[in-house]
Amino acid sequence: MGISGKTVLVLGLSKSGTAAAKLAKKRGAEVYLSEGKEISQENLHLVYELKDIGINVEYGGHSEDFINHADIAITSPGIPPHSKIIQDLKSKNIPVISELELAYKESDIPFIVITGTNGKTTTTALTSHILTQKLKAKACGNIGQPPCNFADEDLDYFICEASSYQLEMSPTLKPFISVWTNFTPDHIDWHQGLENYFNAKAKVFKNPQAPMYSVLNAKDEKLMEFSKLAEGTIFLFAKNEGDNCCYIENNTIIYKKDGICEDIISLQECPLIGEHNYQNIMCAIICAKITGLDNETIKTGIKTFQAPEHRLEKVTQINGITFYNDSKATNPEAAIVAINSFCNTDVVLIAGGRDKNTDLTEFCKSVKEHINTVILIGEATERFEQTLKNNGFSNIIKEKTIQNAIDKGIELSPDVVLLSPACASFDMFTSYENRGEVFKEYVLSRI
Repeated sequence: MGISGKTVLVLGLSKSGTAAAKLAKKRGAEVYLSEGKEISQENLHLVYELKDIGINVEYGGHSEDFINHADIAITSPGIPPHSKIIQDLKSKNIPVISELELAYKESDIPFIVITGTNGKTTTTALTSHILTQKLKAKACGNIGQPPCNFADEDLDYFICEASSYQLEMSPTLKPFISVWTNFTPDHIDWHQGLENYFNAKAKVFKNPQAPMYSVLNAKDEKLMEFSKLAEGTIFLFAKNEGDNCCYIENNTIIYKKDGICEDIISLQECPLIGEHNYQNIMCAIICAKITGLDNETIKTGIKTFQAPEHRLEKVTQINGITFYNDSKATNPEAAIVAINSFCNTDVVLIAGGRDKNTDLTEFCKSVKEHINTVILIGEATERFEQTLKNNGFSNIIKEKTIQNAIDKGIELSPDVVLLSPACASFDMFTSYENRGEVFKEYVLSRI
């Protein structure tokens, strides 16, 4: 493509938008950044910073003047393809791409792209951690910084967490490795249909965007079916399936290539727990082996990895009780993943918050199977209590605050106290991060 000498319109004063604008300017483009919303006082410095390097900035709406200048537009993941601004650009035959696509076009660094409905962040962070034991790799994308920020760094790989939003707008992105952790319905409104959501992710596994290697979940029926269509060398994980795969046998994660098996690490040595995390580890192992890392380096990387904050994060142990912070579980589906990580263990679950009014049938099923006591807090308390009782679970305690819930959990002396709310945080906290921090701070104060 080459954007030198072209006029580039960047939509959105987000991390990805500012990163794209700066890289486009550095590459010799005339850059216009247009933010549809008004700018808060704390973000005005970003406007001045961009203007200081010669980038034209507007906010509070997208003007015809900015749109008409554009040879190409770079959009924020928060702007859906059916929005008015995207449709206006398409009607004028102005190509619209993602910041991720720009980084791919303007850099020679190979991409390891990790997508999926759940597990992307942990898999990206773990893969990056393992690779940086011996290689120069940078975790980027949804996990933190946009890849455009690092386009000119001396790196061996980008380890990029990529959402369906970004992939939808990345028409030529051709990764070295494409990883698909799992697929469940999500973001249906943004994509205007489940099939569109699936196809947005599937693009980077098929021609003309096919990777060198495709890594797919063998326990996901939809992805197993799709594996027959995926291109490149196919690796499956979570089952001993085919000649190239990664799976668990006798409590050990085993890597198999061309039918030859290698023991990598025992489950007891893994710092992450639960089947979903073992799947994340298997993804990371496959990526690390493809890049040429030896087994001892991979094992060391896994053992020294710390889980991303607020995602089934081990906080501490007090008098034999282990505390886990899974505040990121803002819906029942996410909480189920955490709950199902514990088997034959006395677990007290702290749940509740602002109710999303989603179906709780599967949540109740998991609670009955894995949880001894549920402590409910927040606005969702009454519905959760009634639904749990209707589904045959009655060992429920109601508390007014998260601190009282922790105190009660300690009083019950279980093996585990798990915060996995299955609800939004906004009734009692400013964010799920704030909720998790309050949980951790109070737990640590009890030592």
